Amino acid sequence: MALHGFLPWLILLISIADAGDIFHDWTVTLQPGPLSQQVITINGMFPGPLINASTNDIIHVNVYNNMDEPLLFTWNGIQQRLNSWQDGVSGTNCPIPPGQNWTYVFQLKDQIGSFFYFPSINFQKAGGGFGPIRINNRMVVTTPFPKPEAEFDLLIGDWYQRSYKEIRSILNNISVATNDLKPDTILMNGEVSSFLSQNYQYFNVTKGMTYRFRISNVGTTWSFNFRIQNHLLVLIETEGSYPNMITLDSLDVHVGQSYSVLVTVDQEEKDYYIVASPKMANATQLVNLTAVGVLHYGNSTVPACGPLPAGPDPFDLQFSLHQARSIKWNLTAGAARPNPQGTFNVHNVTLTQTFILHGSSAAINGTARYTVNNVSYVTPNTPLKMADYRANGSGVYQLDQFPTNYSLTQAVDGVFVASGIHKGWIEIVFKNDLQVIDSWHLDGFGFFVVGFGDGEWTPESRQSYNLWDPVVRSTTQVYPGGWTAVYAYLDNPGMWNLRSQRLKNWYLGEEFYVRVYDPDPNPLKEFRPPENLLFCGIFDPPVPEPAPSVAKPPATPAANPAPLSAPPSLPNATASQQIPW
Repeated sequence: MALHGFLPWLILLISIADAGDIFHDWTVTLQPGPLSQQVITINGMFPGPLINASTNDIIHVNVYNNMDEPLLFTWNGIQQRLNSWQDGVSGTNCPIPPGQNWTYVFQLKDQIGSFFYFPSINFQKAGGGFGPIRINNRMVVTTPFPKPEAEFDLLIGDWYQRSYKEIRSILNNISVATNDLKPDTILMNGEVSSFLSQNYQYFNVTKGMTYRFRISNVGTTWSFNFRIQNHLLVLIETEGSYPNMITLDSLDVHVGQSYSVLVTVDQEEKDYYIVASPKMANATQLVNLTAVGVLHYGNSTVPACGPLPAGPDPFDLQFSLHQARSIKWNLTAGAARPNPQGTFNVHNVTLTQTFILHGSSAAINGTARYTVNNVSYVTPNTPLKMADYRANGSGVYQLDQFPTNYSLTQAVDGVFVASGIHKGWIEIVFKNDLQVIDSWHLDGFGFFVVGFGDGEWTPESRQSYNLWDPVVRSTTQVYPGGWTAVYAYLDNPGMWNLRSQRLKNWYLGEEFYVRVYDPDPNPLKEFRPPENLLFCGIFDPPVPEPAPSVAKPPATPAANPAPLSAPPSLPNATASQQIPW
């Protein structure tokens, strides 16, 4: 075997040898929850169970859908290397029908950090079903910060008092996009923990020790500012990347984002408030919406007291923008593999394509929609990935039908799928035409956040980019009336969702898919469909082959036996027929 042919197999064998298998069985049901609405629970838990793994581990999650409607889970920030079949969004997977189960199997290939999972269809994320994911370094890779005494997962996000089904029904029937459907509070780890109720989440610590807080915004609408009374936050991770460590009084976390901070408990031994308050909310809203927890020193006898620690003005977007620009990649830190994560920067890459994407709202056929370049995504009954694999998309979508560099003059509905050049560098400029902080996420990749700006983006805006040490992450904020620019290297073939993380925007069409195509049929370049693949839409499940007949002993010949007929001839199997569908 030639060396170049042997190397992919060697890499695969090394990866398997370095991996462990982690198994989860999840039963998903609706149960009574906070603020009187039913919540989506996993094994009776809300939030759901922690997936705690190490780089290159293989995760098996067997999901039993005991709800009354179809269900899918997606793994926010997990790149699903070469395997978009496991991504768990409408463009890649058929939903799990009620009363049935399906097993996800995916590898945490070359990733570390803090992530989370959640249900991805039918507005279900507003009903819960989310939980934390930790991916730890292998022992051979050191972290650029001291080992903490312990770690805490903080899943923080806004919450509606009305059920997600009721909100979904309202959204399906409104005629104008509105911000009136505001959440009622913010939950901290599934609890209504407010200053008014004094029903706090407690985090027990020992004076002199340092702790890691993994913070995720699992909400639908609000960005929030996170802070701990009288304590500083040292930023150490952004969705799988190690940034230069900076010390902060407070941290803005936008919808869909995850961070890790270190907190050294070095104050007087008493209790201190932990606060998450929404951005762009007025003082009246802040009273009801702020989530409050307590940092409890082990020998404390003094409860948290006084006013909540003040954060930045919630409408001060310059504070948020300045902080975002200060978060930069650590060019010397080791990451998931035993090599520096920043062995290169992006100042000299050659761009192969640019997407300029305007997120906005529109009324289409009398109903409110959100759009990308005036196209509102319509979810077909057949997953795009399945249609792509079996019929080159025919009958489901038309590739590159809609523009990726300008907006249509009139808003339309459509199945928006754009080509991404395999192993090419793409520049994506997100333009926010809305009056809220938007948040954008790309499945399958991390991207370099190279720039933020106000007003219109022009080619001259590139002069303001940080191409030396931009942080890498999978979700970035876009400020009202502004733009955010990212670079991504499209080395992961598949069908990948590019979406607004604001759930209302996503549900009403602010998304599309990027098809990254590698014509090489080698399954090491992109995995074939899993054997347990669910079917829906225009494709029926394959008919199972009949079991081979068992030879019987010869019977006593009849007096006048019937003549034997020749067996029917079978066509030669084609390559496509040999694929395990």
